[in-house]
Amino acid sequence: MANRYDQGDLVRVTGTWTDPLNAGVPIDPTAVNLSVKSPNGTITTYVYGVDSEVVKDSAGVYHMDIDLNKRGRWYYLWWSTGVGQAAEQGKIIANEVIRI
Repeated sequence: MANRYDQGDLVRVTGTWTDPLNAGVPIDPTAVNLSVKSPNGTITTYVYGVDSEVVKDSAGVYHMDIDLNKRGRWYYLWWSTGVGQAAEQGKIIANEVIRI
């Protein structure tokens, strides 16, 4: 199910990593990435430690704020490599805003 927002909103997406072999204890993956696909099909990938947009909140918890500057369907994919390799995706719908 997609989350719905208005075009122009700034939406925070969060990626969380835990160790399934150690009672779900938070872990920091070797590399944390976030790919964002805008409604026009442009895909931009952000890398933690390289791109300041990806912020580490605590062990295993990262976030980025996405500017919904276009109406339509936005997709995002958190993915990691090495220790803690995993992936999780989501969808956001940006509704057109009628200016009054």
